[in-house]
Amino acid sequence: MLVNEHPLRRALHNEVHARPPEPMTAPLAISHVVMLADLDARQASRAHLATLLRDHHLPVPDEHVNHLRVDMGAWRLRWELHTEFVTWTFMADAPMGLPKGEDYDLALRSLPQAWLKDLPGECLSHIQLWAKLTQDLSDRDELHQQFREDSLVVCQLAEGAATLHTDFQINPNGCSRFLLRVGQLTQRRLGRLVQRLLEIETYRMMALLGLPIARSAVPALAAAEQELADLAQAIRSASHEQEAELLDRLTRLAGQVESLYASQHSRFSASKAYFELVDRRIKDIRETRLPGFQSIGEFMDRRLSPARSTCDWVARRQTALSERVSRMSNLLRTRVDFQQEQSSQALLTAMNKRQGLQLKLQTTVEGLSVAAITYYIAGLVHYMAEGLQAKGLVADPSIATAVAVPFIALVIWWITRRLHFKLLTTE
Repeated sequence: MLVNEHPLRRALHNEVHARPPEPMTAPLAISHVVMLADLDARQASRAHLATLLRDHHLPVPDEHVNHLRVDMGAWRLRWELHTEFVTWTFMADAPMGLPKGEDYDLALRSLPQAWLKDLPGECLSHIQLWAKLTQDLSDRDELHQQFREDSLVVCQLAEGAATLHTDFQINPNGCSRFLLRVGQLTQRRLGRLVQRLLEIETYRMMALLGLPIARSAVPALAAAEQELADLAQAIRSASHEQEAELLDRLTRLAGQVESLYASQHSRFSASKAYFELVDRRIKDIRETRLPGFQSIGEFMDRRLSPARSTCDWVARRQTALSERVSRMSNLLRTRVDFQQEQSSQALLTAMNKRQGLQLKLQTTVEGLSVAAITYYIAGLVHYMAEGLQAKGLVADPSIATAVAVPFIALVIWWITRRLHFKLLTTE
């Protein structure tokens, strides 16, 4: 045992073994139901499964199980919990011979019908697959009467070991029918083939969920693009006073575009991933085209390409529009910032001019202050001279005051300049 094992080591290691194929033996009737489910519906699906197991006196799996295979005797169940949907696959042994229309739901006849009708979620796909032994095509005309000729798909799979017949249509009973004529295939190989066929239809439907969203987004994108074009034209001839209003309109448009992108981008990304899974599963079944019939790859390429292109086109259009709005916003903000910088520069120039005027005014005031202080100090000196005259120390107070005035003014001016120099040095 390794020391300090990573807590996710075993979960990551077992991921390659998750949802293994079900070993199957023909003849076999299969009903595959795909329920689109949100978080609540996925939890309800787990509870719905537990109810079925308890009714059949079987143990209930814990809440972390996302895949379960159960043998009920007359029929078998395969349950899988995915990120966006839940699949229920019901299997039952079928009789020999060519199935009739009412035979395809054989796997559902033994189920509790009330329980079956209450499957949580919304049914996105319901496939009934009949795996029949032998590849004899002598009954081909009778077989093809069960499918629509305009969308009939007939091809050999697994390097010629099986032949598929289907039309990818929803029948009046709400199901799509697949007939698989099986030759020399082992149980596990047949299980892998059936699983890939069911996944092709499941992932095809999941991928197409992006198509209605793409179609609904086209008018909003067209309106946003027209608004952006109008704003671009208005910005070219806008005055400085109009730029703030244009920037506000552009900001609101950016919010609308980003909201549309955020609400739909995840769906388009998921659709792209599902389309890629469809391509991969078609490649895995290694089909061979039969003369006069279309293969699954040809059918999907012709029928799915427009939907895939629409989703990709809308996704690219959203991205391009978001980038254009961002560039336009940056350009307009740069223009507004430049105007603001020019206004700030003019304001600084005016402030410097006012500061020079204030300095000149301050110098004038300082000169007046020197004169005023000199006047008051000279008055004090005059009083002192009069007092000294009474003692006989000064002959004439006026002459003494007149002599002292230049010295007083010089000292006051020197002190004022000294204080002014200290203040400037401190700043």
